[in-house]
Amino acid sequence: MASSPAFSSLPLFRNSVFSDEEVVARVQAGDVALYEVLMRRYNQRLFRVTRTILRDEDEAEDVMQDAYVRAYTSLNQFAGKAQFSTWLTKIAIYEALSRLRKRKGLREVPAHPDQESQRMESIKSSDPNPEQQALRHEANSFLEQAVDALPERYRCVFVLRDIEGMSTGETAACLSLTEETVKTRLLRARQKLRDELYTRAGATSSQAFQFQGIHCDRVVHRVFDQLSHLLPN
Repeated sequence: MASSPAFSSLPLFRNSVFSDEEVVARVQAGDVALYEVLMRRYNQRLFRVTRTILRDEDEAEDVMQDAYVRAYTSLNQFAGKAQFSTWLTKIAIYEALSRLRKRKGLREVPAHPDQESQRMESIKSSDPNPEQQALRHEANSFLEQAVDALPERYRCVFVLRDIEGMSTGETAACLSLTEETVKTRLLRARQKLRDELYTRAGATSSQAFQFQGIHCDRVVHRVFDQLSHLLPN
């Protein structure tokens, strides 16, 4: 089995001036370790959009990893017609929606009483760690709860446009919608989050749905571990 690519040895590249396309070209040329650059750049975005769809942080991490592996194995299909960030985000959205459909299908099967009891005990015992507690400030918690309560068709548009800061065109491309539909859904999402909650929480807060530190490192490590099985010896 091939050894894992070099990890965390790219201080100049993480915030480098190299474009996504330049990094992709280097990865395709064999410098697989540079794939970390792309993961570091887009971990936050992919976490936000996958968590928005799934409303579950653990599942969002799993989907992110699947999306990165799928993107890596499909790099030869990236033609550069769209931005790499848009292409990658669409892959993550597809993976998240696929997971959501599977989850809904499983929910139709009644859970065994013992399994249900075990699941409830697991939920009770999963207390947030100190890092999570520090991140969940009151205002951002209000915002996250309000966004989670939105219908799915509004949630994704709101997060991509107002929290992630993507353009109307990029959002439309990622969600396979028209720009007019994006504008309409964004307006309705904002209306649902208006007044006191909207003002106090800050609808464009860059602190909401954070994905940093050990979480970011964990995804990068796991993706490289999976990629090591795909590389030639």
